[in-house]
Amino acid sequence: MTKKQRYETILSYFRKEMPEADTELEFGSIFQLLVAVVLSAQCTDKRINQVTPELFRQYPDAKAMAQAEVDEVLEYIKSVSYPNSKAEHLVKLARMLVERHNGEVPADMNQLLDLPGVGRKTANVIQSVAFGKSTMAVDTHVFRVSHRLGLVSAKADNPLKVERELVKNIPVEDIPRAHHWLLLHGRYVCTSRRPHCERCGLNYVCPSASHYLSASRDPVANHSANLSSSDDGNGSQPA
Repeated sequence: MTKKQRYETILSYFRKEMPEADTELEFGSIFQLLVAVVLSAQCTDKRINQVTPELFRQYPDAKAMAQAEVDEVLEYIKSVSYPNSKAEHLVKLARMLVERHNGEVPADMNQLLDLPGVGRKTANVIQSVAFGKSTMAVDTHVFRVSHRLGLVSAKADNPLKVERELVKNIPVEDIPRAHHWLLLHGRYVCTSRRPHCERCGLNYVCPSASHYLSASRDPVANHSANLSSSDDGNGSQPA
């Protein structure tokens, strides 16, 4: 199978199975989306959706959060990963939005990257979800699934290289959804320690499936996987 055929097969599958794929983060504005994405670094969307309703009630926009102290914001996000640094980033981010952008989230990549706590992955999510741009955010799920499915080469050994290879091969109109396709596939099917290849609709084209299917039929390997799977998470990392 050529790389072009592989991409066409996999993208056709996702178009059929997940035509309306979107972020699982809950938000009511572009600012709230930005806050949620910053908070989601190395944390699950489920956890973020548990803390943001009260946070957004108290600080619904950048102007409100810009007036807060770091300790005040921290009270609402204590249960997320790295709460101290994230609280500091959010307050500084909000103040910068007010000072430079009249409280609005910019669509420009460089202006997004200037914001505290915003890396390339976060900026790509904002550009794609909020502004409909064809950008590819690469988190741990996208990185893992892209390699397992053979969409990227072994030389794509960091998020930026994976992003560039995916964008090069995925049609522009599919790129915004493709991020969610790969992310959700990694979160629920192609999980880190124990991928569910037996129920994956792409196992017949996946170069990694035979290895994992063979391991699942091996009682010794399967027992070892069971022992290590209890802490298998679905968080993401900043890019």
